[in-house]
Amino acid sequence: MDNKSYITVAVVTLAAGLAAYAVYFDYRRRNDVEFRKKLKKEKKRVEKVVAQSKETELAASTSDITPAALREALKQVKAEEGPKTPEEKENYFMTQVNAGEQLALQGPKFYLPSALAFFRALRVYPAPVELIVIYEKTIIEPLIMELTQLDVKYRIEAYYDFFPPKRSNVSVELRPTSPGQPPRQVLVANKDFAAGEVIYKEFPVVTALDPDLQAKGTHCGHCLRPIQPGMSLQTPSDSSSSPFHLTYCSKACMLASKNQSHSLLFTLDPPLPQEIQTQPIPAAAQEARREAQAKFAEYIKTEGRLSPLLVARFIARQVAGETQKLVRATSPATAANAGDSENDFTDSEDVAEKYVLADHLERLRYLEIPPNKTEADLIKGVLSTALPGLEEFITEEKHATFSGKMAYNAFGVCFGGGRTDRPEPKGRPEDVEKTRTPYGTQGQVGSALYTVSSYLTHSCIPSARPSFSSGTAEMSIIANKDIKKGDILTIAFVDVNQHANETVVECRRRRRYEIARGWRFSCGCERCVEEGKDMTSEEKANVKDEQKDESKLEDTVKSYAQAQTFEQTDVDGTD
Repeated sequence: MDNKSYITVAVVTLAAGLAAYAVYFDYRRRNDVEFRKKLKKEKKRVEKVVAQSKETELAASTSDITPAALREALKQVKAEEGPKTPEEKENYFMTQVNAGEQLALQGPKFYLPSALAFFRALRVYPAPVELIVIYEKTIIEPLIMELTQLDVKYRIEAYYDFFPPKRSNVSVELRPTSPGQPPRQVLVANKDFAAGEVIYKEFPVVTALDPDLQAKGTHCGHCLRPIQPGMSLQTPSDSSSSPFHLTYCSKACMLASKNQSHSLLFTLDPPLPQEIQTQPIPAAAQEARREAQAKFAEYIKTEGRLSPLLVARFIARQVAGETQKLVRATSPATAANAGDSENDFTDSEDVAEKYVLADHLERLRYLEIPPNKTEADLIKGVLSTALPGLEEFITEEKHATFSGKMAYNAFGVCFGGGRTDRPEPKGRPEDVEKTRTPYGTQGQVGSALYTVSSYLTHSCIPSARPSFSSGTAEMSIIANKDIKKGDILTIAFVDVNQHANETVVECRRRRRYEIARGWRFSCGCERCVEEGKDMTSEEKANVKDEQKDESKLEDTVKSYAQAQTFEQTDVDGTD
C-alpha cells in the first residue's frame, strides 16, 4: 500500500473512531459562539505559522529523521494517556497545535517534536480531513503524514495480535480453506477441546427480533429470551409515543437496549448523555425527529427484513459507545447495563491499543449488495434529526457495505431445535434473508451479529456448533468432536442433516443451493466432495452448483490480507 493510500485510510479510520466527538464538536460549533471564535482564532494561528515558515524558507530536509526514530516517536505517543472529556480534548488540541507552531519555527532540529505535537492534535481532532489540508502547507507535512501512515499501518497489521481476546481460547489466522481459493482469515483453536466442551461464549453486538414475535410481545426485544406471560416490561415511550414497540424480559435488558440504540433510533430522549447535552432540543427539531423515526419504523414493518434494523442498531451502538467515552465517569449501575464486558468482545484488552466497533466491522467479509437509496435515506433521516452531522458518516455505498456485512455474518438465534411457526418468507428464494444456523433460518426467533464468531467458516461436517442454552442471544460455541490446538473451527451455516424424505443427492443439492443463495459460494468440504464422487453422470449434469466465493474485504484491509497471502506463498512454496 503506497503513502497516499495509507493517508486515505488514516483519514477514514480517524473519522470512524472519532464519530461521537465529531458530533459533539459540531454541536458546539453550531451553538456556542465563544467556541466558534476560539476555532477561528486557532485556524488563523496555523495559517500564520504556515506563512512564516514560507517567508523564512524553512526548507531544510527532513530526510535526516530515520524511520526508526519515527517508529520510536509514534510508540511514545501511543503510550501516552490521552484526554478523556470533551473539554480536555479541546484544551489538549489547542495546546498541541500551539506547541507545534512554536517548535516548527525553531528550525530543523525541532521538526520531529513539532510533527509529534501536530500529530497529537490530529488524533483528537473530530474533522481530520480539515486539519490534514492545513498540514499539507507546512514544511513538516511529510513527517506528519509518515506518522499517520505508520499509525494506521500498525492498527491494521497489529489488529489480530489483540483480537480475539485471549480468554476466548481462539485466534484468527490466515489459512487455506478450499482448493483453488486463496487463504483467508479463519478461527482456530488455541488449545485442545473434547467433544461437547464449550470453546467460548459470546454476547452479540446487536440483535433483531423476528417481526411476528415482536408484534406478539412474547420475546425480549434485546436478548431475545422467551417471556413468561405477565412478566414483560415496557418503557413509557414504548407504550405511548414510540413508533417501534418493544417488550423486554427485565429492567436490565430494557436499559441496555435504551443505552445502546433504542433511545437514539426510536425515542425523543436526548441523543447525548446528560453530562454533555448542554442545550435543550427545540420543539420543531423534536417533531422532525418523530416523523423520521415513524417513517423508518414503518419501512421496517413493511419490508419484514431484519438487516435494516441490524445496521441502524450497529451505528447507534457505535455512537452510544463513543459518547460514553466522553463522560468522565459512570455509575456501577450504568456499567452493568452496558452488557457483560467479560464476554462482549467489542474492544481490545490492550491498554495502548483500543479498537472500537468500527474496527471490528471493517475487517469482516461482506456480500456486495446494490445500494438501497430509500433505506439509506431513512436511516440518515433518523440520525440527522437526532444529531445533525451524524448522517455524513453514512453514504449510500457505506450503507450497502454495512448491509452486506450483516447478510454475510448474521447468526440466527434458535432455542431448542428451532421453532416451527415462523411465517413463510415472501419473494424469490434467492432474495430471502438467511442467517447462519444449523437449524435453518426458518427455525430462528431473531438474528444477531457477533465479532469473534463472524470468523467461523462453513462445513457440512462441522467441528463445532452454536448453542443458545442460556435461553438468550448469548451464544456458546461447542465442540462437535475432539479438537486439537491449531484446528480450524467450522460450523454449519444451514441445516446439513439428511431429512427422511431426501436422498443423498437431494440433501447435497438443498444445502448447496442454500449456501449459494445466502452466502454466494460453493462448499468444498470433504462431505460435499465425497458425495459428489458417488453421483451418476445424469445427476452431475443436473447439478449446477459451482460458484466462486463472492464475499469481499474492504479496501482498507484488502491490501494487508493480500500481502499476508504472498508471504505465506513464499513460505509454503505454493501458488
